[in-house]
Amino acid sequence: MLGRGISTIALLICSNVFMTLARYGHIAFKDKLERFSSPEKPFMLKGMLVIVLISWCVALLEYCFQVPANRLGSTEFGGPFTLWHLKVIQEVISLVVFSLFMAIFLHEGLKWNHYVGFLCLVLAVYFIFRK
Repeated sequence: MLGRGISTIALLICSNVFMTLARYGHIAFKDKLERFSSPEKPFMLKGMLVIVLISWCVALLEYCFQVPANRLGSTEFGGPFTLWHLKVIQEVISLVVFSLFMAIFLHEGLKWNHYVGFLCLVLAVYFIFRK
């Protein structure tokens, strides 16, 4: 059971890395994507469609990790986690990955209110996992 739990969490981490890149990568890597739009028309339809298609391809990789993680971890398939557990684990991982992404690629640090929000998430994990 422990192996399934750790595998589930590892797959969810991979999934969230791709999810974050799919959702926010076009902002973090805007300099590399400038060739798809011009300075006069930053949201040209053709350029936006290309960026959306790139994001969809990255999001497909997200699902290649997320779906197996949820099936492996779900009690419905012999895993250690209920759907409530899986959802809360995924949200906590998502915010940790997003925070790292913001710090590394967009150079934005955490503020006191972010820490308070994370404390609330820790409390959410506690209450969701409480018997």
